[in-house]
Amino acid sequence: MAKSKNTGGTKLGRDPRPKYLGVKLYAGQAAKIGSVIVRQRGSQILPGKNVKIGKDDTLYAIAEGTVAFREIRKKSFSGTQRKAKVAEVEVAKK
Repeated sequence: MAKSKNTGGTKLGRDPRPKYLGVKLYAGQAAKIGSVIVRQRGSQILPGKNVKIGKDDTLYAIAEGTVAFREIRKKSFSGTQRKAKVAEVEVAKK
């Protein structure tokens, strides 16, 4: 027979593992092909030139170059506008 009735389990030992989200390569830094630029939940930062978005909304480089961020005005279906950040990889001209 139990000593105590329905008090529930312990609340200890269940600290969630960190997800290490955020910007991994900042503006002006060199990016190789496949290198992660931003890990994010949702698409706060959009992909630009030479950048693709993964299924978990991770932005990664598809060309070698330097990382750049810029802001654009994005128009929604209702006609309203918002500012959106875009990550790009600028390829050096040979």
